[in-house]
Amino acid sequence: MRLSFFKNTLLIVLPLTVFICFSCGSGNRDATDKKQEDVIIHDTVEIKKEKKEIVTGANRQDQYFKLLEGKRVGVVANQTSIIMDKTDPLEEGNLETVYYAIHLVDYLHGFDISVEKVFAPEHGFRGKADAGEYVQDGIDKKTGIPIISLYGKNKKPSPTQMKGLDVVVFDIQDVGVRFYTYISTMHYMMEACAEAGIPFIVLDRPNPNGHYVDGPTMKKEHTSFLGLHPIPLVHGMTIGEYAQMINGEGWLSDSLKCDLTVITMENYTHDTFYSVPVRPSPNLPNDTSINLYPSLGLLEGTNLNAGRGTEMQFQLIGSPFLPKEKYPYAYTPQPNFGAKYPKHKDAECNGLDLRDTPRMDRVDLTWIMDAYRNHAHKDKFFNTKNFTAHAGTEELQKQIEQGYTFREIRKTWLKDLEAFKEIRSKYLLYD
Repeated sequence: MRLSFFKNTLLIVLPLTVFICFSCGSGNRDATDKKQEDVIIHDTVEIKKEKKEIVTGANRQDQYFKLLEGKRVGVVANQTSIIMDKTDPLEEGNLETVYYAIHLVDYLHGFDISVEKVFAPEHGFRGKADAGEYVQDGIDKKTGIPIISLYGKNKKPSPTQMKGLDVVVFDIQDVGVRFYTYISTMHYMMEACAEAGIPFIVLDRPNPNGHYVDGPTMKKEHTSFLGLHPIPLVHGMTIGEYAQMINGEGWLSDSLKCDLTVITMENYTHDTFYSVPVRPSPNLPNDTSINLYPSLGLLEGTNLNAGRGTEMQFQLIGSPFLPKEKYPYAYTPQPNFGAKYPKHKDAECNGLDLRDTPRMDRVDLTWIMDAYRNHAHKDKFFNTKNFTAHAGTEELQKQIEQGYTFREIRKTWLKDLEAFKEIRSKYLLYD
């Protein structure tokens, strides 16, 4: 059974009977008073009982409002920065509980918290920019608050941009993959706060790929915005745990320490399945794409299309240069939301539909390895610079080209994975 879809843009009102493992606490109600009854998956309904619901950091207002009152606040946010509130069904005169998704900035603004500036990561404040597309500074039309891009001229805010702030709040949904750039944005924001002596607060959210650690580890000589730290491709940490690691391991410039506070979640474990309510970026439209992303994200550095230019991003692989008899799923990438210039635009791709892939607990290289073996132009298969930036090492491309088996490749990761897990254990906040 395929995993559930979620909405593309910021949610305003969500009338739901229930939402699986989602943080629905409110500022004036106990989050544990709700019951989860149904989990809606596509057009079917699966009955599922949960003992407790996850309460995200953003929904624990009693823990961080006191840190913001009377302060000039900067917020690092995008379309995933939402607070879930609910109405009492009896008060509304119906039998359904109604959940409202309210943007964190709108919520703080409504409570007269003085939000002075919003800092926008890759894809922008409202999450509509393509991958790699520069995000412009601007003004939020709804609140009139200035928006400063952290994915344009500079990826780290300047001292001038930090002026006039007493505290910075970071609230972005991550997916636990090294080359997903939100953790790099957090690094630079922590560094700017450390240099300016400004406290940094992370409102923690679940990692939908937090149940495993896997993949090649980033080598120092290949660090970039796609990977600033010596960590595996899948790190298995929440954004709050990762912030603690950045601080604790001295990864900020000049070994600076940030004045860090993590507002933890309630009822979360690393093994908990979490359905992300808002797509974290334009080309991750559902839970299946997020689960496949650690493996298929490496295709960005190859000749293969990973579903960009379709509505099944990171659920398909294909290329005009793969044999139809082995790759029977045909599709033609077209410009769409999140992909103005998709790879192999207007060309029919022979490929595979991976939407029925069960939940994964490791990086799977078999798709990319098989595609390389079957590709009509092996000399054009890899974009070496891009692939190395995603893999974090030159070795992976060499291993694939030299015909290593997947088992042989994974063995070369194990020593680094064990070393990382030992470091990681010092910063975990959840079981």
